[in-house]
Amino acid sequence: MIQFEKLGIYLSKPIAFLLVVVYLVQSGLLVYLIADKLDLERQISFQQSRINELEERLQIYKAIDDFQIGFTKDEVGDLASVIYSESKKYHYDPMFTLAVILTESSFRKGQTSHQGARGLMQVIPYVGEDVAIRAGVDWTGTATLFEPEANIKLGTRHLFEQILKFGNVKRALVAYNMGETRLRSLMRKNRPLPKNYLNKVTERYNMLKEKYQV
Repeated sequence: MIQFEKLGIYLSKPIAFLLVVVYLVQSGLLVYLIADKLDLERQISFQQSRINELEERLQIYKAIDDFQIGFTKDEVGDLASVIYSESKKYHYDPMFTLAVILTESSFRKGQTSHQGARGLMQVIPYVGEDVAIRAGVDWTGTATLFEPEANIKLGTRHLFEQILKFGNVKRALVAYNMGETRLRSLMRKNRPLPKNYLNKVTERYNMLKEKYQV
């Protein structure tokens, strides 16, 4: 007989043992239910993040398809995938990357400028060759810049390196557009940044964010 004198309760050993077992089972069940609930919450969170990612990819696809000139549907899908992945790699909003592409090439396939810049992100050949290894691109010559996936990898990497060099996005965009040497010359002379290119990128970014909200 086990006595709980303060409570005035007297229990036989078998009953006391049974109560202990019941308590342990209930405690174990409670721990299991809590763990199961946390696991379910993690699964829900993961599934929601996947849904958000798919929705973001879909909006990128729609934006490209609306503005592109000369690409097939399959190529648009490939572009959406590489723009999403490269943007996330460098912590860009994908709509920002799209805004730069729209400003540079109007999303026209095979675009070449009078200054020799090529492809969707209008990369200069010597810049592309320099950045290729760091961007994970197999450089086989100037023709590489007309490969949309390679061009986007080179352009996003080059812009990222300009951000690291100059410390902010505005200066990086100006350097991307007019060249690092010319920007440094302006900075030495304490002259203001040119607004035209920055305004174009900003306007296109705001338009894309409004039209293709995630």
